[in-house]
Amino acid sequence: MDRKAIIVIALSIALLFAWPSLFNRLYPPIPGSATNRVASVSAVATNQASPAVASPSAISLPVAPTNSLAAVAVVKPGSPEQTVVVSNSLVRYTFTSHGGGIKSVDLFKYPETVDCNKQDEKSVARLASLNGTGTVAAMSLSGDPALLGDGVFALQATSQGVRAEKQLANDLVLVKDFQLASNYLMTCTLRLENRSAQPQTISQHEVVVGTAYPMDAQDDGTKVGFYWGRAQAVEHITSSWFKNAYLGCIPGTPRALYQDGLSNVTWAAVHNQFFTMAAIPKEPAQSVVGRELKLPPPSAEVLQATPSANKHPVAYQTSFLYPGVTIPANNALERQFSIYSGPKEYYALSKLGAQFKFDLDQVMGFDQVLFGSFSGFFAKILLLAMNGLHSLGISYGLTIVVITVLIKLLFWPLTQASTRSMKRMQALQPEMKALQTKYKDDPAKLNKKMMEFWKEHKVSPFGGCLPVLLQMPVFIGFFAMIQTAIELRGASFLWACDLTRPDTLFMIPGIYFPFNLMPLLMGVTMFWQARLTPAAPGMDPMQANMMKYMPLMFLVMLYNFSSGLTLYWTVQNLLSILQMKLTKAQDEKQQAQLPTKPPGAGGSTNARKKS
Repeated sequence: MDRKAIIVIALSIALLFAWPSLFNRLYPPIPGSATNRVASVSAVATNQASPAVASPSAISLPVAPTNSLAAVAVVKPGSPEQTVVVSNSLVRYTFTSHGGGIKSVDLFKYPETVDCNKQDEKSVARLASLNGTGTVAAMSLSGDPALLGDGVFALQATSQGVRAEKQLANDLVLVKDFQLASNYLMTCTLRLENRSAQPQTISQHEVVVGTAYPMDAQDDGTKVGFYWGRAQAVEHITSSWFKNAYLGCIPGTPRALYQDGLSNVTWAAVHNQFFTMAAIPKEPAQSVVGRELKLPPPSAEVLQATPSANKHPVAYQTSFLYPGVTIPANNALERQFSIYSGPKEYYALSKLGAQFKFDLDQVMGFDQVLFGSFSGFFAKILLLAMNGLHSLGISYGLTIVVITVLIKLLFWPLTQASTRSMKRMQALQPEMKALQTKYKDDPAKLNKKMMEFWKEHKVSPFGGCLPVLLQMPVFIGFFAMIQTAIELRGASFLWACDLTRPDTLFMIPGIYFPFNLMPLLMGVTMFWQARLTPAAPGMDPMQANMMKYMPLMFLVMLYNFSSGLTLYWTVQNLLSILQMKLTKAQDEKQQAQLPTKPPGAGGSTNARKKS
């Protein structure tokens, strides 16, 4: 490799490392406005008999344009807050009088963070939570001032959950009944009662699904966002949509508000890497609305404990948008929601999705990578295999090794045939060059002769690519599965204490750069494998040199990826090296057993005669 190429590669690697901090320095995040930081509201109840329920579609009013959507309203300052806590064996729900909804959801089986170095015992002791940023309670209403008031509800514990009620102006009463169901599921019935003798009209309004935010200080927020579904289609919105960058990296005009849907929004879910809060309305909503909220930066104490903490955390709040309606006298508008608040467990979500006939398992993100549902299919198969092996008592780290071995055995014959084909191509290189020289002025005839030559010797220049192409969807599926499988969160293997995160052993003094051993081993084995791999015939010398240094590029790209993924790749490299060694030894043994041919004999002579 010449000096210029080395300089270009070195500069590219340096830019790759420096790009995140350089981007934030050149284009610092815009501070959020006060309007996108808070909640919605309502007031107390009466003992009047409940009016009859009117159809939710009763006299719909036109939907206002997007720019008229108000950010979520605020509880009147100084209003006292009442909370009611209910729980089952898995979940603790905290309901608040501010907005009359779900203030937070704590998950008993999962800690807030997996701290390998035990530096922050408080965060380890805290539970993983959903909607706990203090922004706005889930199932709060906003938009129409007639639904707001001072924002304070009366809460009452019931046999199955909690009832929130508020008396509004014009004899309107807003009642929410929350009932715990099985596992991580609950239901919410929202009734807007018109107890007056006159029809009451309310304009378009939102029902808040929830707010997603980074799990802890180490979470960079790249896997935080929201999903929503319409029929069988699913949309996924993350920070990239709000940043609106060209080609994913050139800064554009940031977006503040997301709105989509045409009376066909069947479900919506906010999520981070491992947990989600999903709401399924009984009847489709008009639209879904999403907002990016700026969260407070980490404190000095947190930065001291975790210098790599996300300094510009953001959250994403999602709501269902409903059109205006007129409620007849002594009638009520009723809407029902099923709410899942828990881990991103594929089987639980797919079962729930089958119950409602929606693709709720899309929240896992398996189909959001390269090759879409094709890679997602392999991700599901791999997760099934991993859990199946784990049920036999094998640790999750070891299941990754076992699955990698099984995949390698599955592709072993194909890879072996490919390696031998490349070696035969190398051996035939002089004859191929002779053909290229002979027919250099006649490309059509050269192609014809080359095809005849490859057919005669049963080789193909594309044979080396086939195993890689066939294994690529499997690798992408592995990549998708490892990133969001809750089963791997906190699973340890050798020195890696959490297979979903880099295996940082220590920070290098002076430069405070993480020392991640697993990707270094992956890079070493990739270099070793590259040295053993036969060069493709006819490859340009510069291209050959680039292939040699390709492992360095992968090392840089995957250095901070999950240790589970680099474990898979390292084992895959070691198995490939073993296969090459075995194939070479077998070929040498077969070659030694063949009778010695007289000089000048062989297929190459025949090829020259025919050409």
